[in-house]
Amino acid sequence: MTVFRQLASYASVGVVATLAHYAVLLALVEVAGWRPVPATLHGYVVGGIVSYLLNRRHTFDSDRSHFEAGWRFAMVAFAGFCLTFATMRLGVDTLGAPYLPAQILTTIMVMFMSFLVNKAWTFG
Repeated sequence: MTVFRQLASYASVGVVATLAHYAVLLALVEVAGWRPVPATLHGYVVGGIVSYLLNRRHTFDSDRSHFEAGWRFAMVAFAGFCLTFATMRLGVDTLGAPYLPAQILTTIMVMFMSFLVNKAWTFG
């Protein structure tokens, strides 16, 4: 699969994972009354699980075992989790930005970082 097709597949999977992430974020903030930063981190975990399952199957042609690819994916997801925390903390808590635009910017940054690392290290 070409890099462009992989990126397109990764982005498509990312849309599904992001919808899961945002559904949790919105439910926790708007329904349960959580603060945005912890709510988005819980959403990130749900989105990460969706992302691994779909990318393993649809994006990367990998001969790595689930065990090896799984812990690598988890490490990349943890780096994205940390980037999500830092960006949301800065945007929402420090700068006072609305949480949804801050989350959209964060999602885009994390997507490109995680695609590059997952392609080269997790599944490569």
